[in-house]
Amino acid sequence: MGVVCNWESKVAEVEAFRRKTMSAAGIQRRKEDEGQRRNNLFGYDDEEDEGNKLICVTSGVSYLGHALVNQLLLRGYSVRIIVDNQEDIEKVKEMEMSGEMKRRRKSNIEVIMVKLSDNVQCLEKAFEGCSALFHTSSFIDPVGLSGYTKSMAEIEVRVSENVIEACTRTPSIKKCVFTSSLSACIWQDIAQSNLNHVINHSSWSNESLCIDNKLWYALGKMRAEKSAWRIANEKGLKLTTICPALIIGPQFCHRNPTPTIAYLKEYSLIRSEIN
Repeated sequence: MGVVCNWESKVAEVEAFRRKTMSAAGIQRRKEDEGQRRNNLFGYDDEEDEGNKLICVTSGVSYLGHALVNQLLLRGYSVRIIVDNQEDIEKVKEMEMSGEMKRRRKSNIEVIMVKLSDNVQCLEKAFEGCSALFHTSSFIDPVGLSGYTKSMAEIEVRVSENVIEACTRTPSIKKCVFTSSLSACIWQDIAQSNLNHVINHSSWSNESLCIDNKLWYALGKMRAEKSAWRIANEKGLKLTTICPALIIGPQFCHRNPTPTIAYLKEYSLIRSEIN
């Protein structure tokens, strides 16, 4: 007989995990120094005025997107946020009014509404003038808890192809940082693989395994990242991909209840497969 955990226990579990991760990493940050750091995120010279650099962020109202936008603003970058509906535009306005988005004196925020699944020409226009792009937009549901379907996986791939293709056609875009997922790497045939195998740049989830087990999220992320690398290599775009296992931070549970539980469910599934 299984034990049903209530919502409060799940929140406590995520919070405990967050605290343990933060302490293990030895992260110490002084708020008053936050806006003074000048990290060269994109390799610009220190003498250059970063406030004149415009960075594009897709889905800037998501948990990851919002955190990223804030860090860019605090470092003096101007940010163009890409959203796909009017509701997200209102969210950006609310964040600005509430002070959730903090900026330095020369930093600016622009918001453009365009669907990433639209034709590439629309995205080219949206990206024009930006020197780099962070692609953070995706459906977040590792194990189908809220209905991540095969069709969503197909949309994920199409969006990835559109975004990277648009970057290669936009002269001002020099670099792209693409958010993938560890799910794109870890779903492999355990019976035929070494359990001590280290996940690295050559690791990809097994496509047949994902399809047979209806792991549409993993399938979508894997195909999307592969498509991104294919286009970037063909067109000469400087691309970096990150494959986070779990994105977490202050207020994550309250802002993202569905993906939080979905991630916990996925980890339970992985443990049961290994054991």
